[in-house]
Amino acid sequence: MTAYSRPQKSPDMWTVAISYLGFMALGMPGAILNVAWSPYIQQSFELPIDAVGALFVSTTAGYFLASFVSGRLMTRFQTAQLMMISCLITALGLLGYTLMPSWWLLVACGLPAGFGSGIIDAGLNIYFAAHFSSRLMNWLHACFGVGATLAPLLITEVLRRGGDWRMGYDAVVVIYLIVAVVFFISRRRWQELPTGVNTDGNKARAKAGETLRLPVVWAGIVLFMAYAGLEAGTGQWAFPLFNQSRGVDEFTAGQWVSLYWGSFTVGRFFFGAIASRFDVTWLIRMCLIFTAIGEFLLWWNPVNAVGFIGLGLAGFAQAPVFPLLVTATQNRLGAYHAPNGIGFQVSAAGLGLGLLPGLMGIFGRAIGIEFIPLFLTILAVILIILHEIVASPRWTAEKVKTPQP
Repeated sequence: MTAYSRPQKSPDMWTVAISYLGFMALGMPGAILNVAWSPYIQQSFELPIDAVGALFVSTTAGYFLASFVSGRLMTRFQTAQLMMISCLITALGLLGYTLMPSWWLLVACGLPAGFGSGIIDAGLNIYFAAHFSSRLMNWLHACFGVGATLAPLLITEVLRRGGDWRMGYDAVVVIYLIVAVVFFISRRRWQELPTGVNTDGNKARAKAGETLRLPVVWAGIVLFMAYAGLEAGTGQWAFPLFNQSRGVDEFTAGQWVSLYWGSFTVGRFFFGAIASRFDVTWLIRMCLIFTAIGEFLLWWNPVNAVGFIGLGLAGFAQAPVFPLLVTATQNRLGAYHAPNGIGFQVSAAGLGLGLLPGLMGIFGRAIGIEFIPLFLTILAVILIILHEIVASPRWTAEKVKTPQP
């Protein structure tokens, strides 16, 4: 029989603020690529427009590997030092984007860029789940949206002033170096992760294989992968759905896609303010139900206004789901299994981001773009079912053998 103890110190708001800065930086590289790829990077290397897929594969591979081992790394190394090293690795990979003379060397740099990002993402999720409230966790993820919003403005301004796309990445490299320095300076402020304690008084943490033997962990892996695919797929395919299939002009379609991501970011701040007042499982359940309603309206679309409302509703309702799922994982698995479990689930989310939107595109090309919102609606319903399985008291109380407080 084992037990675990969780630190009861008041939140160190300096470490919270530094983590928020780290998540803002985390949101910037992908958003830079959205603007820089076509026509700038594409023309620099004389590439077809779909060549960017190779960079997605390399960054996703690095991200997946990092997230998968992040639980082990977080339990073996001091958090701030690991985050500092990860920032430096990410900066090195992004610097390679600007220095490499060939496209395939640039693609190779996606591996360290993705690896460093994966450690930062999973590592801070693990730390926040162990030490901070669901409110602070939601605001951590909102900061990712802030970074993703600021990055296009940054590179657009660089390009407007006659700069090269590489200068935009150089600016992000500098930001990562600054964040690395801040993590180093603050290294003594970071708490250790709580650990399991055996009956003989020794600290205990689960091995990866031990955590993977828990059925609820595998259900959570599928849940995170499906959720990430739903979130990314909705944002990725909303524009061609409205513009190419439903005849909405480019400006209006673009505005509503921006509203989707805007409502998503606003929702994370909003739910962060109220999350502590509600049961986590109940709040996730309600958000998933309204997400399904939003995706249904996007598919049904008797008039475009209904589809627009559905898109905005889906973005707002999805906002707190990922951070709340991470918090629920900590509560469900406890200190013994949670670092591994969260790392595996964040890794699965990376796969969902990389694979499911592409799968939707294959279906859309074969069957028609209008099939994509139906796919999203079905996926949202599957998410509701998966969450009920994961949240079942039978699983948490009887199946998950984890240290209890």
